[in-house]
Amino acid sequence: MKRRTAREKALQILFSLDTEEYDLATTVEHTLEENEHDPFLLNLVNGVATNRQAIDEKIKGHLEKWSLERVALVEKTLLRMAVYELFYSKDAPESVIINEVIEIAHIFGDDKSGKFINGVLSKMIK
Repeated sequence: MKRRTAREKALQILFSLDTEEYDLATTVEHTLEENEHDPFLLNLVNGVATNRQAIDEKIKGHLEKWSLERVALVEKTLLRMAVYELFYSKDAPESVIINEVIEIAHIFGDDKSGKFINGVLSKMIK
Protein backbone atom coordinates (compact mmCIF):
# COMPACT_ATOMS: atom_id res chain seq x y z
CA MET A 1 0.00 0.00 0.00
CA LYS A 2 1.32 3.46 -0.86
CA ARG A 3 1.94 5.77 2.06
CA ARG A 4 -0.58 8.32 0.76
CA THR A 5 -3.27 5.63 0.75
CA ALA A 6 -2.18 4.48 4.22
CA ARG A 7 -2.44 8.04 5.53
CA GLU A 8 -5.91 8.43 4.04
CA LYS A 9 -7.03 5.15 5.64
CA ALA A 10 -5.46 6.24 8.94
CA LEU A 11 -7.46 9.47 8.74
CA GLN A 12 -10.66 7.47 8.31
CA ILE A 13 -9.88 5.20 11.25
CA LEU A 14 -8.78 7.96 13.61
CA PHE A 15 -11.70 10.18 12.59
CA SER A 16 -14.07 7.31 13.34
CA LEU A 17 -12.57 6.87 16.81
CA ASP A 18 -13.66 10.42 17.65
CA THR A 19 -17.14 10.09 16.17
CA GLU A 20 -18.21 6.50 16.87
CA GLU A 21 -18.54 4.37 19.96
CA TYR A 22 -15.97 1.81 18.79
CA ASP A 23 -12.60 0.90 20.20
CA LEU A 24 -9.47 0.99 18.06
CA ALA A 25 -9.45 -2.70 17.05
CA THR A 26 -13.12 -2.62 16.02
CA THR A 27 -12.65 0.58 14.04
CA VAL A 28 -9.63 -0.86 12.21
CA GLU A 29 -11.57 -4.00 11.31
CA HIS A 30 -14.57 -2.02 10.07
CA THR A 31 -12.43 0.29 7.94
CA LEU A 32 -9.83 -2.04 6.43
CA GLU A 33 -10.23 -4.94 4.10
CA GLU A 34 -8.26 -8.13 4.64
CA ASN A 35 -5.29 -7.17 2.46
CA GLU A 36 -4.98 -3.61 3.81
CA HIS A 37 -3.23 -4.31 7.12
CA ASP A 38 -0.15 -2.35 6.13
CA PRO A 39 2.58 -2.02 8.81
CA PHE A 40 3.01 1.73 8.20
CA LEU A 41 -0.75 2.29 8.47
CA LEU A 42 -1.10 0.25 11.65
CA ASN A 43 1.93 1.95 13.23
CA LEU A 44 0.48 5.37 12.42
CA VAL A 45 -2.97 4.55 13.80
CA ASN A 46 -1.66 2.84 16.93
CA GLY A 47 0.93 5.54 17.50
CA VAL A 48 -1.58 8.38 17.31
CA ALA A 49 -4.07 6.51 19.50
CA THR A 50 -1.45 5.62 22.11
CA ASN A 51 0.15 9.08 22.26
CA ARG A 52 -2.98 11.14 21.67
CA GLN A 53 -2.89 13.07 24.95
CA ALA A 54 0.75 14.16 24.51
CA ILE A 55 0.15 14.93 20.83
CA ASP A 56 -2.87 17.08 21.69
CA GLU A 57 -0.81 19.00 24.27
CA LYS A 58 1.87 19.66 21.66
CA ILE A 59 -0.76 20.91 19.19
CA LYS A 60 -2.40 23.13 21.83
CA GLY A 61 0.93 24.83 22.42
CA HIS A 62 1.06 25.97 18.80
CA LEU A 63 -2.50 27.13 18.21
CA GLU A 64 -2.93 30.89 18.12
CA LYS A 65 -6.35 32.26 19.05
CA TRP A 66 -7.79 28.73 18.80
CA SER A 67 -8.56 25.98 21.24
CA LEU A 68 -8.15 22.38 20.16
CA GLU A 69 -11.86 21.87 20.77
CA ARG A 70 -12.66 24.49 18.10
CA VAL A 71 -10.51 22.83 15.43
CA ALA A 72 -12.58 20.83 12.95
CA LEU A 73 -12.23 17.09 13.38
CA VAL A 74 -10.60 16.48 9.98
CA GLU A 75 -7.93 19.10 10.67
CA LYS A 76 -7.45 17.90 14.25
CA THR A 77 -7.00 14.31 13.08
CA LEU A 78 -4.55 15.30 10.35
CA LEU A 79 -2.57 17.42 12.82
CA ARG A 80 -2.39 14.46 15.20
CA MET A 81 -1.14 12.21 12.42
CA ALA A 82 1.48 14.72 11.31
CA VAL A 83 2.70 15.36 14.86
CA TYR A 84 3.06 11.63 15.43
CA GLU A 85 5.05 11.22 12.23
CA LEU A 86 7.18 14.31 12.83
CA PHE A 87 8.04 13.79 16.48
CA TYR A 88 7.50 10.11 17.29
CA SER A 89 7.95 8.06 14.14
CA LYS A 90 10.42 10.24 12.19
CA ASP A 91 10.08 7.79 9.32
CA ALA A 92 10.04 10.40 6.52
CA PRO A 93 11.45 13.87 5.90
CA GLU A 94 9.50 16.72 7.53
CA SER A 95 8.68 18.30 4.16
CA VAL A 96 7.18 15.05 2.86
CA ILE A 97 5.04 14.53 5.95
CA ILE A 98 3.72 18.10 5.90
CA ASN A 99 3.07 18.05 2.16
CA GLU A 100 1.19 14.75 2.36
CA VAL A 101 -1.02 15.94 5.22
CA ILE A 102 -1.78 19.20 3.41
CA GLU A 103 -2.70 17.33 0.22
CA ILE A 104 -5.03 15.05 2.19
CA ALA A 105 -6.54 18.13 3.86
CA HIS A 106 -7.40 19.50 0.41
CA ILE A 107 -9.32 16.29 -0.30
CA PHE A 108 -11.12 15.77 3.02
CA GLY A 109 -11.19 19.26 4.54
CA ASP A 110 -12.40 22.61 3.34
CA ASP A 111 -10.66 25.34 1.32
CA LYS A 112 -8.70 26.66 4.30
CA SER A 113 -7.71 23.33 5.88
CA GLY A 114 -4.34 23.01 4.18
CA LYS A 115 -3.29 26.54 5.02
CA PHE A 116 -4.34 26.14 8.67
CA ILE A 117 -2.50 22.82 9.06
CA ASN A 118 0.60 24.20 7.34
CA GLY A 119 0.64 27.18 9.70
CA VAL A 120 0.40 25.06 12.84
CA LEU A 121 2.98 22.51 11.70
CA SER A 122 5.40 25.18 10.50
CA LYS A 123 5.45 26.68 14.01
CA MET A 124 6.19 23.27 15.48
CA ILE A 125 9.23 22.46 13.40
CA LYS A 126 10.99 25.82 13.75
